[in-house]
Amino acid sequence: MGRRYGPRGPWVLRGADLVLPPRTLVRVEGANGTGKSTLLRLLAGIDAPTEGRLTGRPRTAYVPERFPGALPFTAGGYLVHLGRVHGLDTAEAVRRTDRWLACFGAAGYARTPMARLSKGTSQKIAVAQALLAEPDLLVLDEAWTGLDAAARDELDRAVAERVAAGATVVFVDHDPRRQAGAVDVTYRLGGGRLVAVPTRTASGAAPPRVRIEAKGPTAAVLPSGLPGAPVVERDTSGGVRLTVAATHSDDVLRALLTARPGWHITGLAPARTRVPSTAVATSAAPVPPPSPTPPPARGGEDGVSAAGADVPGRTPGPDRAVPFAGVPRGRRFAALVRCQAALLARSQRWLAPVLLYAAFLAVGVQAGQPVLDSLGYAAAGLLPVTAWLTRLCVTQEPPAARAVAAAALGPARVHAAALVTALGGALVLGAVATAFVLLTGEPLGNDRTTAVPLPPAALAGLLAAVCCALVGTAVGALCARPVLHRRGWSLAATVPVLLLALVTDGSPAKRAVTGLVTGSRDGTVRVPLLASAGALLLAAAVTALTARLASSRE
Repeated sequence: MGRRYGPRGPWVLRGADLVLPPRTLVRVEGANGTGKSTLLRLLAGIDAPTEGRLTGRPRTAYVPERFPGALPFTAGGYLVHLGRVHGLDTAEAVRRTDRWLACFGAAGYARTPMARLSKGTSQKIAVAQALLAEPDLLVLDEAWTGLDAAARDELDRAVAERVAAGATVVFVDHDPRRQAGAVDVTYRLGGGRLVAVPTRTASGAAPPRVRIEAKGPTAAVLPSGLPGAPVVERDTSGGVRLTVAATHSDDVLRALLTARPGWHITGLAPARTRVPSTAVATSAAPVPPPSPTPPPARGGEDGVSAAGADVPGRTPGPDRAVPFAGVPRGRRFAALVRCQAALLARSQRWLAPVLLYAAFLAVGVQAGQPVLDSLGYAAAGLLPVTAWLTRLCVTQEPPAARAVAAAALGPARVHAAALVTALGGALVLGAVATAFVLLTGEPLGNDRTTAVPLPPAALAGLLAAVCCALVGTAVGALCARPVLHRRGWSLAATVPVLLLALVTDGSPAKRAVTGLVTGSRDGTVRVPLLASAGALLLAAAVTALTARLASSRE
């Protein structure tokens, strides 16, 4: 596959062809600006390739190079939202949030607003949101940057555990010693080309691993920061098994023997045999038996392929109380909409359009006016307000936070969730405005003698509001990212497109509003069914178009 930005832009990546097997740790190297982050975003599903394709991408989590602290959530609240997006129920998301915050020494920041977090703590939150998902593909873009020594060691251990559990981990880091000896395959980027770097022995085997068996005094705790981030298991007799790359085995032995209290080494052998089923990981999550040596990375015929969605040998356990495989995408999408709505509400960016709409109604809707006229006025005013809300929702997340959500559900669904959030807010406003008009307006025509039945008028007013909200969502989507990225162009385009939507004869919004105004003149209620259907089709088409563009025009 290949990737470039813009139809005439230079190729950042060209001709990349690889397969990523399960139980594999993959390092990507290259100088700054060679496209490492671009490759990782493609693997994570955040961007789409310009040419070629990516197939078989399993459940994915992504840690960006820089994570924003400008989100209007507490650290714990944000992680719970992301846990639900990844498919966890609320109770499980809370449990895993508490666990990973404690692992990274950030438990005290669970209720701290993210805007007050330091850069290092924000990075811990970024790492925690990826690990709590227990992904089958974990993509780390310089995830260790900004972490303290203890947090880096914890991330090393978490990476080793994910690989042992059957996941694929792809990472970029400027420290050449990062995961040294544990990496299964290395790729180097340069000049837009991806080249495999030999990291295996002459026989083609993966770097050897060693299993160390040890026993310590009762309730003894392993030394912190063991070299090589060994996978740690405890058996039923109180012994400990540590599986680590052979290059780190001497250092691990030295650390155990010199610890206070000291540990007694009971066994040392190549890590070739399967771990007994009675072994239990110290992290409280079951560690499945390590597979034989992972197959070497190889070229594929269908572009980049990240295999490993179905990993044999993974059994349910305490950390898998809620299996991901059975979680419908609709539930995860609903969780994403809930997150987007909370983001909009907490940011208070909705205040300006809502106050403008309230002022618009206060000026144009007076007590005693014909009800159909007022309903048409309220529906017409909802059109620009919805377009404004839509522009707010599709741009409210910082790019890094949007990338994290896109890795979990895909950029198309993230964009669609933003549009659904804006539409939902507009429909609430429309319903409130319609109720206000029905309570204050007179159920009479313009001649003040012809009676207007309220139930049909209420239905017509609600459908007109829905129609204008749908058209406003379409206008806002067409005049914002990813169609128009520059704020100036976006604002300049929104006003004329809104005017066209209000005055063009074929516009569903105009037909709905005109039907109410005309009905007020002759006392006839015209329910805008056809206009509403047309608005629904227009909004669906624009949503599909802009969602398709979301991954290619970030």
